[in-house]
Amino acid sequence: MEGYTESDQKADIHVLHSMGYAQELERRMSRFSNFAISFSIICILSGGINSLAQATSGAGGAGIGIGWPIGCLISGVFALAMAQISSAYPTAGGLYHWGSILGNRFTGWVTAWFNLLGLVTVLGAINVGTYYFFVGAFGPTFGWEDTTASRVIFLAILTGAQALINHMGIGLTAKLTDFSGYLIFVTAVVLAIVCLIAAPGYDFGRLFTFANYSGQATVAADGTLTGAPVWPAVSEWWVFLLGLLLPIYTITGYDASAHTSEETVKAAHSVPRGMVMSVVWSAVFGYIMLCSFVLMIPNMDDAAKQGWNVFFWAMDAQVNPVVKTILYVAIFISQFLCGLATVTSVSRMIFAFSRDGGLPASRALSKVSPRYRTPVAAIWTGATLAVLFVWGSSIVSIGDTPVYSIVVSCTVIFLFFSFIIPIVLGLFTYGTSKWPAMGPWNMGRGLFTLFSILSVISMVLIFVIGVQPPNEWALYITIGFLVLTGIIWLAFESRRFQGPPIGDVIAKRQAEIAAAEKAVGQR
Repeated sequence: MEGYTESDQKADIHVLHSMGYAQELERRMSRFSNFAISFSIICILSGGINSLAQATSGAGGAGIGIGWPIGCLISGVFALAMAQISSAYPTAGGLYHWGSILGNRFTGWVTAWFNLLGLVTVLGAINVGTYYFFVGAFGPTFGWEDTTASRVIFLAILTGAQALINHMGIGLTAKLTDFSGYLIFVTAVVLAIVCLIAAPGYDFGRLFTFANYSGQATVAADGTLTGAPVWPAVSEWWVFLLGLLLPIYTITGYDASAHTSEETVKAAHSVPRGMVMSVVWSAVFGYIMLCSFVLMIPNMDDAAKQGWNVFFWAMDAQVNPVVKTILYVAIFISQFLCGLATVTSVSRMIFAFSRDGGLPASRALSKVSPRYRTPVAAIWTGATLAVLFVWGSSIVSIGDTPVYSIVVSCTVIFLFFSFIIPIVLGLFTYGTSKWPAMGPWNMGRGLFTLFSILSVISMVLIFVIGVQPPNEWALYITIGFLVLTGIIWLAFESRRFQGPPIGDVIAKRQAEIAAAEKAVGQR
């Protein structure tokens, strides 16, 4: 790879060996590729569009004009704190290793399970969003009917294609996620321009005008109000806080930069930059795109009545059909590639955790294909679990709320909970033998402490708004999972699970790695 010298390669391998791991995966990802995989998973054309109703049927224009920057800042403080740790410990499944190295076997194990659960469910959520986008964009043309069977079959094909591409090597995956990065940039800009051209006027004040559309039922095709509201009836300020879930849910996935550390050149430098800049550019371009969309909406009161159909309603009303179709195709491709990058992230987490014996069938899940240099079993396992999650949660409901909707709310909580554990551990262990020095990407002790404390405050806010109606069952599911985790650890894993290599184990593994590399002529 151009610019990646032999000394750079030796430095990357040395860092990995120092933690007791062999270079099994192939380092083919450039700094841009590492950025692009996180940027692709964040995908403002996925969460930013599919979850729009949380703002337009909540606090109205202010949910975007004011809520989007606030939500992005919340995600950004997590990314900055995690970036600092990633520079010191650039390994696949980074969060799991950080939780173990900065804490102990238990904190690493808990971090891994929460991160893995969040990644599997978010893969399902992303692809379900892609399915509903397909139905809304192309369903009328193809006569597609939304049924449980059609949904699961579509998702199985979609996720299977994403897994197959991942199976065939990180080189192909990186090329497609690189393309995805450019595609998201271009499509977001074009969509913003189209919205501004189609806008009936430029009432910028609506971006900062608070409304309260909570309790607002959706409108049927014949104009009658029907269906459940996006948010139950609450106060104006509370519905604004609930709308922060739009940017917070959208701006996740930047941990993918850490999960692909062992496949990224100059990882200690590239990974933290990729993590932070994916959030920055997603925040900026997402804000431009969504503000332009709000300006295009003919009437905010009518938009609120559309509920989850608001994007297609506004596009149908204001945009030329040919231009609209071209944009829909670009958005659909971007959403597919978002799922592709998520499969990469899930599989590397499974691989890293299994490498240390953290999952059932760990020996098989930690194997790397000698031909493709990818963790094939981990790839297909993650994809299969995501499809099974969608199928199982689609056929069960609690009251009027589908279990799927509740679990997706839990996804946000699980992911950020897996983020906060190593951040808090790093806050207390930096400067000790567990974390003696910052990595080459260094914001300084003071800023790291500040962003860590802000992350803790943000975690409390995310948890509080994430368990509110109609997703109040998320609280009980989260508590139940915590209790179950504790039982499993005490009954089984506390004696069995050894965690990442430490002390003499690292030395032993380093000797084994050296012998293996010498045997195949790598030294």
